[in-house]
Amino acid sequence: MQQLTRRSFIGKTGLGLGSALFAGPAILRGQNLNSRIRLACIGVGGKGADDVRQCAAAGLEVVALCDVDDTPLLKMAETFPQAAKFKDFRKMLEQMDKEIDAVSISTPDHVHGVAGIMAMKMGKHIYCQKPLTQTIWESRVMRDLAAGNNKLATQMGNQGSAAKGLRRAVEVIQGGVIGAPLEVHIWSNRPIWPQGLERPAGEDPVPAGLDWDLWLGPAAARPYKKDAYHRFKWRGWTEFGTGALGDMACHTVNMPFRALRLDYPIRVECEMASRTFGETYPLTSRVRFDFPARADWPPLKLWWYDGAPNGDFKPLRPYPDLTREIVEWRKKLPHSGCLIIGEKGRIYSPDDYGSNSHLLLEEEVKFVSIDKHEACLAIPESIPRSPGHYKEWAATIQGGPPAYSNFETAAYLNEIILLGSIAQRVGEGSPIDWDGPNMKSTNIPEVSRLVKREYRKGWEPV
Repeated sequence: MQQLTRRSFIGKTGLGLGSALFAGPAILRGQNLNSRIRLACIGVGGKGADDVRQCAAAGLEVVALCDVDDTPLLKMAETFPQAAKFKDFRKMLEQMDKEIDAVSISTPDHVHGVAGIMAMKMGKHIYCQKPLTQTIWESRVMRDLAAGNNKLATQMGNQGSAAKGLRRAVEVIQGGVIGAPLEVHIWSNRPIWPQGLERPAGEDPVPAGLDWDLWLGPAAARPYKKDAYHRFKWRGWTEFGTGALGDMACHTVNMPFRALRLDYPIRVECEMASRTFGETYPLTSRVRFDFPARADWPPLKLWWYDGAPNGDFKPLRPYPDLTREIVEWRKKLPHSGCLIIGEKGRIYSPDDYGSNSHLLLEEEVKFVSIDKHEACLAIPESIPRSPGHYKEWAATIQGGPPAYSNFETAAYLNEIILLGSIAQRVGEGSPIDWDGPNMKSTNIPEVSRLVKREYRKGWEPV
């Protein structure tokens, strides 16, 4: 597969190059630009319901709806009665190939890669929810497909990418306000779903209207169990989800990933975790990513902390000396946040999307919004602002510049995040030395089986 070096990656995505991301002629998409963009939607319940409506509001014509569960499918069909209805996305894509221009994917994580790869190989523009895929191998395949076909408009569903505040934080950090970045601390209030448990025994009747076999998709067969997997509770299971890290880091790591020009980590380690289970992620964990030097910036360490603050198990968080000014300001440590520590100061973002950041320079006693801090005012605006997350993707399809979270960028971020999920599965005391371009560990051979999943027959993506 095509391999992207850090230099070529930065050149392609515009990370650190400001408006270079949006420079150059518009990419023609090979379609009638006066026609409506015909959209097929895979997964229309939960977040998928919002994705369908938002895409329609952005000007796309919903021509097909697909869900393995009749309840959300029939409900969404009330809004789009003219759309064809399917339970199996493979049949939908095959039967409606000539009637579809674009596809949205809002399924559980384990289906993202299979659906995305199939649709991309058919030449469809793709909007895919985060995490982009469940495995590193799938992420690399989708990145290579995007890089090899500049007619495809792609975007991952980390909507914070469109926020003016996130783009401003990237400009401020790359403008040198905090000097060379040294370390990053990111914490999350997830999981808010069951995990840290054993697989339930027994089997329950499959609810009417749910095709359990299609819901399993590429995953190994297992019996249906009420309230164990279906409807939101799948995220904590390693067979279906990516845990708290996979769920939220595509949001919370997005801003520092871009601003700090992060390359593949050279080592990742789950430093601490609650009791580990064979099929679910831990209730709380601390994962460290070691990144190499970038240009004139030194090596950097990034720590991820997860765990529900109101759960039965006290979650891991950054040491109090790192967050003292935040606690003094907010009266307590917020349930989630991102703290970037540089030679000259710190950037703190209190929301999950990096859309609201504050600066504390050395010798200062309190954080000030980067929109108001005197040290930030002279930093020029260099990254074009977004018309809106979904409108940005629609504009790309119609010949506009690549979306800020296009797959060549988003898949790179996704690979890094999924490596952290692998470290959680490997467990404490087993640092993974990582060869990013070749997707393999150089010291723990068994990590390779977690890079690519075993697919059930009939669900192989390639």
